[in-house]
Parts: sequence; structure tokens; C-alpha cells
Amino acid sequence: MSIATSGLHHVTAIAGDPQRNADFYLRTLGLRLVKTTVNFDDPGTYHLYYGDESGKPGSLLTFFPWKDAPSGRHGTGQATTTSFSVPEGSIGWWQRHLAEQGVETSRVHSRDGEEALTFRDPDGLALSLVAHPQGDPRAPWEGGTVPAEHGVRGLHSVTLSVDHEDATAEMFRGLGLEFAAQEQNRLRFTAGDGGPGAFVDVLVTPDAPRGLVAAGAVHHVAWRAPDEATQAAWREELVGDGVNVTSILDRQYFRSLYFREPGGTLLEIATDEPGFTADEPLLELGRALKLPPWLEPKREDIDRMLPKLDLPAENNPEVLG
Repeated sequence: MSIATSGLHHVTAIAGDPQRNADFYLRTLGLRLVKTTVNFDDPGTYHLYYGDESGKPGSLLTFFPWKDAPSGRHGTGQATTTSFSVPEGSIGWWQRHLAEQGVETSRVHSRDGEEALTFRDPDGLALSLVAHPQGDPRAPWEGGTVPAEHGVRGLHSVTLSVDHEDATAEMFRGLGLEFAAQEQNRLRFTAGDGGPGAFVDVLVTPDAPRGLVAAGAVHHVAWRAPDEATQAAWREELVGDGVNVTSILDRQYFRSLYFREPGGTLLEIATDEPGFTADEPLLELGRALKLPPWLEPKREDIDRMLPKLDLPAENNPEVLG
């Protein structure tokens, strides 16, 4: 394939109670809620986007929170760990901070020169904080509850669990990712120039159960395309390779297409444009419920169905001013 991604765009997961979800990602992890909208296919449900100050591609973890959603099961055919990048030397601070918040963590462990700390969110989603030895030049969200010197820089990587690696590895190579390393049953691939935000690990676990996507599990993993023209060309190549690909869908803040890699994980290609300031100013991101034009006539009904969210004032800097 002649078109290659530069890295991760976002990861989308399923959550339970939306307020509990917002409290954890805003107050405990110190991310910014950059968009409060709805699941376009189920507008009675929020779609919450967390990231850096402006929600740049590669910083985003998003959720569909269903309050009564059953618990998912981690296993093959899905992304089983989502990792964030933090500064080198910050892992100890995070270990203490999470303990103070009542979050149980693993011991700090090292792999390929990176220090990592693993834990779970309130719904059981597997998360990791990783400090890359060469650092991460991306800026953190400085207005949140976590000091900027320790703040999350964006996504670091995702880990996909599969029964067998051959077909998955072949598709990743076709998407422009390069094989970088292998440690026992874990294979690492890199996109673009590599580094945090451009890694995907493939964990081969043939004896693991099949995963179930529900609360506490990843729904899909999105890769970056710079613009709609590149995305359209990419779709043509995938279709030509016999991949079952959706049409290009308007997600208001980017355009999307979806397909599954051979191991079963749902993948997305999402455009970098137009971004989250398409319908509200940077300083006001996430404060108000935003709907796409085709759902605006139903705003009153949608607003009635959605529970109210209590957001920290730090999410909107001018509120504090």
C-alpha cells in the first residue's frame, strides 16, 4: 500500500456511568474534555472526547458511556491496553498520585528502555502510563488538575491481543507500519517517524478467551489520515485488497471509515481535519452539548435523555478568570 499513517488518531472505549467516567479522566488523569457530544448512531448516549488542550490527533481517548452497560471481557480480537505517554522521571509521581486517588497500580516495570505503570479505570479498562527514554515533545494540557511537568502528553500506544500474528502483521505492514521489535509473544510496530503516539503492540495469546466489547473494553482504534483526499485513496486501496470497508462517514470533527484487522479488532482511519474547534472556540471546548446539524432538530429530546455532567472549572480556563 502506497499510503501510510503517521500514527494513532484516537482510541474509543465503552464506559458505564458518564459522571464517574468524567471524574476519573478529568480529575484523576488530568485530561481535558474537548468535546461533549453524542453517539451519532445512538443519540441518547454521550460521546465524550478527552485529550490535550485542543484535542489534537494522537492525544484522544473517547468513550460511549452507557450507565447500565454490562462489563466487557478482555481477550483476543480487541485492543486490550491503552497507553498514555508521560515525561521520563514522572512515573514515581504518578504512582503516588494514583495511590492517593485510591487507584491500584502495578509495580513499575521496564520494557525496551521504557518505564511503565499499569492500572484500570473505574470500569476496568486497562491503562498504562509509559515514559519513553527519548522523551515526548508534545505539550500537556496545562489547565488541568495534574501539574504540567507530570502531565499526559498524549497516547503512547495500544496493545492488540490476537490468536495468531501473521495476518495481523501483514495488514499492519500494508498500512505502512514497520516491524520494530519482538519480546517473547509481543511484537511492536511503528508508524511514521515512530515514538510515542505511533506504536502498536501485538500480543499473541492463542489460549486466551475471545474478548467481549462492553463496559471497560475498547471499541475501536483509529489511525491518522492527513486529509479527506488521502483517506479516500486509502479506502480505494483497501477495497482493492479485498478488505470489507465502510463508506466514509461524517463525524463532524473528522471523517471516518472502519474495517477489521484479521485478528478481529475494529480499526478506523480518521482525518486530522477539521478538528474540535469546528463548532466552538478553543477556550470553550467541552462545556456545552454539541450536536451535528442533522440532530439539531432533536436537541430538546436528546438533552432530556442525557444525564447532566458536573465538570471541573479547570476544563474551561476563562471560567477561572
